[in-house]
Amino acid sequence: MKKDRIIYWTTTGIIATLMFVSALNFAFNKDMQGAFHHLGLPNWFKLELTTAKFLGVLALVLPFAPRITKEFAYFGFGLTLVSADIAHLSSGDPVWFVAPHVTFLSILAVSYVYYHRLQDLRDGSKGADKAVRSRLYEHSV
Repeated sequence: MKKDRIIYWTTTGIIATLMFVSALNFAFNKDMQGAFHHLGLPNWFKLELTTAKFLGVLALVLPFAPRITKEFAYFGFGLTLVSADIAHLSSGDPVWFVAPHVTFLSILAVSYVYYHRLQDLRDGSKGADKAVRSRLYEHSV
């Protein structure tokens, strides 16, 4: 379980740092307006994406954030990374612009898997639904 926590917090920390720095960049870097224009995105989207990234980071790193909020954050970050690839490729940027996003999407997926693994261990250790789980397991085998 300790290894799972290390993997979870390492991958979650990488994603949270990436999204936080990206949101700061969107908020304070004047050149980002030109980048959004290059990608064919409206200026108002920069504010929306910046706000969503800050809220998503909070959802992932705060341990008391509700499970559904974390699920939305994972989905939103995944959608952001895939959409960034689509935007870059659609605007004529080279294919190598996609590599970082694919790498971070993979790290996000590992964080998501280990988030659920830790949740399942936590829920299982409380004795929640053990009888139901065992019946489901018997039917699946």
